[in-house]
Amino acid sequence: MFVKWKKFCCLEDYRKPLEFALDIIKKYRCDYVADTRDGFENIPEDNKWVADYFMPTAAEYGCRCIYFIIDEDNSLKDELEGQENDSKSIIRFKYITMESITDS
Repeated sequence: MFVKWKKFCCLEDYRKPLEFALDIIKKYRCDYVADTRDGFENIPEDNKWVADYFMPTAAEYGCRCIYFIIDEDNSLKDELEGQENDSKSIIRFKYITMESITDS
């Protein structure tokens, strides 16, 4: 499952695409990839929803790893690491830069 964040959104506008992603993860038992290079910092309520609902549900539905495509300076470093710290006991996390993709 691949998601590319293009602009800021929050609450239902943020959660709706992630709930759709969960439907796909459940159907295909696939991993989750998020392109965060044009992303944004979430509001605290959405971070809590990700930790309390999205991550455990994704793991339950068969997602084994969350892949974050990040920019070179990883402008969302604190937020992404916070998500990892909240959920690393149930799911793995990998960080990918475009440089690492083209070097492969």
